[in-house]
Amino acid sequence: MTNPDGDVLQPHGPWTIVRSQIVYRDAWIDVRKDDVIRPDGEPGTHSIVSVRRGVTVLALDVDRQLHLTEEFHYGVGRVTLEGVSGGIEEGEEPLAAARRELAEELGITAERWTDLGFVDPFTTNVFSPTRLFLAQVLSHGPSAPEGTELIRCVRVPLAEAVAMVLDSRISHAPTCVAILKTSILV
Repeated sequence: MTNPDGDVLQPHGPWTIVRSQIVYRDAWIDVRKDDVIRPDGEPGTHSIVSVRRGVTVLALDVDRQLHLTEEFHYGVGRVTLEGVSGGIEEGEEPLAAARRELAEELGITAERWTDLGFVDPFTTNVFSPTRLFLAQVLSHGPSAPEGTELIRCVRVPLAEAVAMVLDSRISHAPTCVAILKTSILV
């Protein structure tokens, strides 16, 4: 289907995309501006930020202690407590990314891995699917964080972590979902 200007119209749920344009791109994000026909039939625009697909890992030891990261995060401008998180490299499987990130950030390897599914942290203007994993039967070695990472490992009992999600001391959406799923599974 085309409009009078010859643009190909692409259905997108109840929206119709008339034209898409990437307005910014770097190694982590794309920003796209779509000219659209809204569900009410009126013309408009909608912008989408696409973030590289990622993983979040909860490392749980035999004492039911989670090994979380405490780190200043530029985007929110404060220190947060969360699971190990990072981007999936081109061609990398999510589990391989989870193993790599856990070893890099906390120096932990795990014998048992549980896929906890995925979460879309935002759904209106941000595309950022994050795969969640639970790592158990842990071994510790040296960490190798990237130059942008100043990470401190914090051990928190699983039950306390649930309370921290409920009172917003832990606010990273993928970590919150992973903690709640883990509390039901183990």
